[in-house]
Amino acid sequence: MKLKYLSLNDRLYRYVCACRSHADDPILQALRRETETLGDISRMQISREQGDFMTLLVAAIEAKTAIEVGTFTGYSAICIARGLPARGRLICLDVNAQWTAIARKYWARARVQNKIELRLGAAISTLKKLERNLTLDFAFIDAAKEEYDAYYELILPRVRRNGLILFDNMLWGGRLSEGRIKQAGGRAIDKLNRKLARDKRVESVLLPVADGIQLCRKL
Repeated sequence: MKLKYLSLNDRLYRYVCACRSHADDPILQALRRETETLGDISRMQISREQGDFMTLLVAAIEAKTAIEVGTFTGYSAICIARGLPARGRLICLDVNAQWTAIARKYWARARVQNKIELRLGAAISTLKKLERNLTLDFAFIDAAKEEYDAYYELILPRVRRNGLILFDNMLWGGRLSEGRIKQAGGRAIDKLNRKLARDKRVESVLLPVADGIQLCRKL
């Protein structure tokens, strides 16, 4: 059978972005514009449809407690927090005070700041120091690619049954199918993709959204 997929172009992608419930959200649009002033690093921002997808997932599983590894300027945190109930809790981990200062400003504008707790510091050591009895319903991982597997192994035991873990950048810019991978980050992503496909602790699917999303459900 012929492989069934679409190659996007700019016009079709703009159509996809326009056909979203939150396509005209002024706060998210303003945050994207401010993030773009940071220059090339702004490419770390998640895509619009990816953010909406996460809001939908968090709400659909009725998540109450979530964690995010890699917050940047706070776009994804707003999307996750909006899916949480009024007393929901999102723990955000990042190392950069400058980027997260932008995040704090927009969390307040979006009125989700009371749901979010920012913890600055190295992600692995911060994850090791999480409260002993903390149970997670949802996790989003989007930080140092070489450390993804370490984040996963530290987070998975805390995720409740049927909870979700979502990884970003799992197609590595489309370069994973081009033969030998030279970059350490790309090798780590490829190794983790293959591990997740075989991991009996989770059910996973690799989706061609933005730069690739791995969505895992804990069994």
